[in-house]
Amino acid sequence: MDDAKIIYADYQATTPVDPRVLERMAPYWSESFGNPHSTDHAIGWRAAKAVQEAAESVAGLIGADPDEIVFTSGATEANNLALFGLARRAAPGRNRILVSAIEHKCVLAASRALAAREGFIVETIPVDHEGFIDLAALEARLGEDVLVVSVMAVNNEIGTIQDVPRLAAVLTPFGVPLHCDAAQAPCGMAVGSLANHADLLSLSGHKVYGPQGIGALYVRRPLQRGLEPLVHGGGQQNGLRSGTVPLALCVGLAAAVDLLRGTETMAEMKRIGEQRDRFVRLLSSGDCSILVNGPSGNRRHPANANLGFEGVDAHDLLNVLQPRLAASTGAACTSGVPEASHVLSALGVTRTESDASIRFSFGRYTSDDEIERAASLVLQGVELLLSERPTRARAGELAI
Repeated sequence: MDDAKIIYADYQATTPVDPRVLERMAPYWSESFGNPHSTDHAIGWRAAKAVQEAAESVAGLIGADPDEIVFTSGATEANNLALFGLARRAAPGRNRILVSAIEHKCVLAASRALAAREGFIVETIPVDHEGFIDLAALEARLGEDVLVVSVMAVNNEIGTIQDVPRLAAVLTPFGVPLHCDAAQAPCGMAVGSLANHADLLSLSGHKVYGPQGIGALYVRRPLQRGLEPLVHGGGQQNGLRSGTVPLALCVGLAAAVDLLRGTETMAEMKRIGEQRDRFVRLLSSGDCSILVNGPSGNRRHPANANLGFEGVDAHDLLNVLQPRLAASTGAACTSGVPEASHVLSALGVTRTESDASIRFSFGRYTSDDEIERAASLVLQGVELLLSERPTRARAGELAI
């Protein structure tokens, strides 16, 4: 199978590493190697300087200071460090955690673990039919016993862009910190002032054309003493995350975010949004009824199109699209048992509609020709499945 011929429409799952990122990283695998925590020689000093510069780049992306950046293995670890770290040093009486109904699975799993193992009370904040936080419901749940509120800045399934400044303003009178999983944010919205509003932010390298295996947690400086580390050891990174930081990966993350801070980023978002809209229009011209899940307009990640196809099972459609087009459903499988997407369920989408929904997401290397071909493939697949019901079509049955 020639991967080069596959149309990639799953950029919100992971992005390819930008060649300019690879170029920046390359020396740090060989001649510029070094342990940045080796303080007795020039090689260690040089490595430490590169890590410091990487922290400056990541901080600059969101409007933070370099000493507020903790490098992690990715956003999942960053989310866990934020929630477990705060919980394990919580002040007496701060025993409630509020999470939105459409959080990433790792945030929901971490909060459930804190409830089951450490006695915290976890409450869900409802959202409206587009995935926006119900502010009245949030305010009704706030109190002096709330430890933290966790709300995704940009949703990974439906692309909803939350109003982070407004959320922060609601929390301020109660002294409650705001944590945002912002892994999807840098490619979907202006993020230069996020650190002015959120108290903790999680980022991921492989969502922004950087390498997998690296991420970061922004922790507002006054909160750092109130964060219990998950990893203990040599006390690196201000004691918040022990272990040798991966030099080349830190450089790669910095290179990726430096590209996002360039002048072409907004133009790139605009182009991708126009391609996404073109894709949806092309699909809407077919015979199948299509449901658009999530928000409309500029309050949605420009790359995201979460679409439901009436009368079609999403997994069957993705199956017949192989190996021509890569996209994904929002559903998860637990022990082999399929589940409806918790995100779509929170929006009021029915189980039948959820089972028919696919997330398409485009990106930096998506061409206009790929948009046209992707739409044609999907329309073919839908037609094939509808014509053969209830017989399940097989992978590779599309003509083009």
